Amino acid sequence: MRILLFSIAVIFAFAKAQSQVIINELDADTPGVDTAEFVELKTPSPFTSLNGYVMVLFNGSSSSTSGMGRSYFALDLDGAVTDANGLYVIGGNDVVPVPDRVFSQNTLQNGADAIAIYQGNATDWPDRTFATTVNLVDAVIYDTDDADNADLMNLLNISSQWNENENGLKTTESLQRKSDGTLEAKTPTPHSLNDAMSPTYTGVDFAISTSELNEPDTFNIVFSLTQSISSDFNLGFSLNNGNFNTADYTGATSFTIPAGQTSVNLSFSIVDDMIDEGDETMRINIGNNLPAGFKRIKDNQEVFVIDNDFQVAGYGTPLAPTYGNVASTAPTNYYNSLNGLSGAALEEAITAIIAEENVVRIHTYDDVTEILKDADVSPLNSNKVWLFYTEQERRIIDFQTTSDNTGKWNREHIYSRSRGGFFDIEYDRVNDGIAVWTETNADSLRHGQSDAHHLRAVDGPENSSRGNSDYPEYNGPSGSQGSWQGDVARALFYMDLRYNNLGLVNGNPPNTTVGQLGDLATLIQWHRNDPPDDFEMNRNNVIYTWQINRNPFIDLPDLAEYIYGNQIGQNYTLSEDRDSLNSVVVAPNPSNSYFFVRNILYPTQLAIYDMMGRLALQRDLDRDTNIIHDLAPGTYVIRLTAMDLSTTKKLIVQ
Repeated sequence: MRILLFSIAVIFAFAKAQSQVIINELDADTPGVDTAEFVELKTPSPFTSLNGYVMVLFNGSSSSTSGMGRSYFALDLDGAVTDANGLYVIGGNDVVPVPDRVFSQNTLQNGADAIAIYQGNATDWPDRTFATTVNLVDAVIYDTDDADNADLMNLLNISSQWNENENGLKTTESLQRKSDGTLEAKTPTPHSLNDAMSPTYTGVDFAISTSELNEPDTFNIVFSLTQSISSDFNLGFSLNNGNFNTADYTGATSFTIPAGQTSVNLSFSIVDDMIDEGDETMRINIGNNLPAGFKRIKDNQEVFVIDNDFQVAGYGTPLAPTYGNVASTAPTNYYNSLNGLSGAALEEAITAIIAEENVVRIHTYDDVTEILKDADVSPLNSNKVWLFYTEQERRIIDFQTTSDNTGKWNREHIYSRSRGGFFDIEYDRVNDGIAVWTETNADSLRHGQSDAHHLRAVDGPENSSRGNSDYPEYNGPSGSQGSWQGDVARALFYMDLRYNNLGLVNGNPPNTTVGQLGDLATLIQWHRNDPPDDFEMNRNNVIYTWQINRNPFIDLPDLAEYIYGNQIGQNYTLSEDRDSLNSVVVAPNPSNSYFFVRNILYPTQLAIYDMMGRLALQRDLDRDTNIIHDLAPGTYVIRLTAMDLSTTKKLIVQ
């Protein structure tokens, strides 16, 4: 009797769904990071509109806050239309043929979970809404060797759960609807009827022999069909993407494959326009408007186009630093409120400037990528960024966009996310530019997630190596010359005063500690040994245009001594004398056997120390002076002292 009732329930549910929309096939577990997962819907008639329907995914985990039958994804189906077979496919980027609608990789959980089709809209299903039978059209509860999920069965009034791993092939098989309404695990057939012996479509494909082009390369694209047809096949396509457009290449953007043939070869040339447009990305896009019965085998393939025109900055890299060539763009009187203060009052005054409510802005985490392209631009090539820690260049277009970080750059939080308690929200995955921002203040700790003053362009694997370690627990990769160490210190000094509930401590606290990072004694020494250079001043200026705040420890490096160093408790003096001392220029830098010192306005003592802290050279200066030396090749710190003021600069001897 139980089997009979079950069969009747299945047939009844299937008959109800057949009159509208059913879940015809689903593949939740695919090789790798699930970029080939998909859901296929089916209507009784071809070319049926799916307006008024919504697909909802439900979490069957035991979590009392996000699982137990709560929704985690909802997709409006308005505008969708099934094809000549009554099919519509939603899936990841690597589904073949290309899905009618793409969702992000690893969207489908592996189970025990559920997929449901409802009448309604996505707005009816905010995250963590419990499943219901109200307006339910069809639903499937599925798993990969998981126990039956009572929560989902009760909420959806379904007594069956289907195992994608029933044959032990969960990553290479999908669940497919049978004619009796039950599901079975078989080789995936997206865009084809489940019982078809061969694809029920003709595929349109293309091939290009390279993933990278340089001005003024020529290249070919071969367009093909998976089988010949009895009439000519005509199609237009596009290579445009962002600023890359028809002015950047020559060649036809439509083709004809004659009847009985399966391919055509088109030739193109990249235009060498002598303009620095930056490296760009061409996108081969054949669109989603093919004739009935045709499917895209792939689409939107991107090809890098490398611009042979680029700019070289008038300042050096952190490995070959220059000083005094890039002026601070801080407004006049920006730091005036610090004058004469000490101790806690000085700290509070700094926080009032760099976290000023209704003035300071924060942008999304995706916007930070755009900020870093300018803030961390390589002085040697405007189409590259300079990588923190590894001290090398990488092309801007090599930003990491998938789970593979090899050869890519991404965003490093100097005050690591887990240690700061930072997190992002859905809005952070929007790139809405400099004109759109969020107001912030010292209590907005979440905004540390996208504060560009402590975010740097970094090699992907090296970012993973640093993890959430303290400094110098993490001390850079093998062979690092430490050109980033002072930058780390000043970024952390900034974060300490920018956000409440963040701190810097001596020692090496456990890496699970939230709100504390070490080692402060090391950081102050790094700050002294690696003073701010033109590269760091330029990024301070760039970030100021976005966030309307600055890192004061770059503009006023000796300020760190009054907060963390040997001047704690002393009154800070902001004066023209101090500014004039900071403007002293030592060049050439790197130096061989001599350098000159310019902009000496007061009697000044110059002392040069090696990286062991040993005095290597000392001079008393009362005017601009050329200095001949026999210093051994290496990195040195210059300390300039005039009256009761001092500043430091780095000197490279080759």
